[in-house]
Amino acid sequence: MCPPRWSPRGLASTDGAVPQIRRFERYKIAFGAGEIPPAISGTWPPTLLRRGIFLDTDQVSIYSRPMSTLRMTSDLRRQLILGAAKRCFARHGYAGTTTKSVAAAAAISEALLFKHFPSKAALYAEILTEECETDPDFEVLLSQEPSTATLVMLMAGMVRHFLGIADGPNEEEEQRLRLMASSHLDDGEFARLLYTKIDDLIGAKFVNSLDSAVASGDAVRLAAAPRDLFWFAHHTVLMAALTRLPSIPCVPYGTAASLERQLSEFILRGIGLTDAAIACYLDHELSQPPARPATAESA
Repeated sequence: MCPPRWSPRGLASTDGAVPQIRRFERYKIAFGAGEIPPAISGTWPPTLLRRGIFLDTDQVSIYSRPMSTLRMTSDLRRQLILGAAKRCFARHGYAGTTTKSVAAAAAISEALLFKHFPSKAALYAEILTEECETDPDFEVLLSQEPSTATLVMLMAGMVRHFLGIADGPNEEEEQRLRLMASSHLDDGEFARLLYTKIDDLIGAKFVNSLDSAVASGDAVRLAAAPRDLFWFAHHTVLMAALTRLPSIPCVPYGTAASLERQLSEFILRGIGLTDAAIACYLDHELSQPPARPATAESA
């Protein structure tokens, strides 16, 4: 289909037929500078392009239908909001972004944004979860069958990830860690949301792997609930990472490699693994090259 052209009355097809739609604003999408696809850069009026507003030409065919039948689906609207929020958070950080600015970037009202995401914290937590779900290394972890090896991979990977945030140059990940810590001292909303997301993503994998380790004799069943054991491990490594965030660490644990091993052994023993199982699986896991960590674990 040929691309539409602009007319004073609204959108018009190349054959001059005027569609029934007079308002395009409901379907506009706001993009940042330099993000206008070349395929439509010559299609829309300069004024609109300068404002970063245009329509998706792949959907132009739907505009000959009556206004009453044209509704953006909830899933599509949600994805547009997330896309706008990612750009806002990337440019202004969490503190510098507001739901009002995200709504403006998505070309919707703030009230409509709240129908999909009740708060800025919920929006940010959803972005982190989405990034985690598309992380190839995280997909590899989730694809593993529940086993002792998978359990060690999960725990040692979490330790390596958290310590990597504290010792590495990734300022974005460091800010996420600081945000998580500050949430505990505030209303806890962001922490609660992200803990729920983490549990949804990897809670079952941890529990099933622990059950497999117990069944194979590599671990003993403890009195604590399996999911509580996961959070005990998570909070332990989270706190250890926080002590290393200042330029002068709060606790002189020693080298990063030594701390990684000791912390991994401490956690694995704490969730019930035997010394023989730790010796068998941990050396292999720590010898693997660092993988790009899953984002959700940064909480």
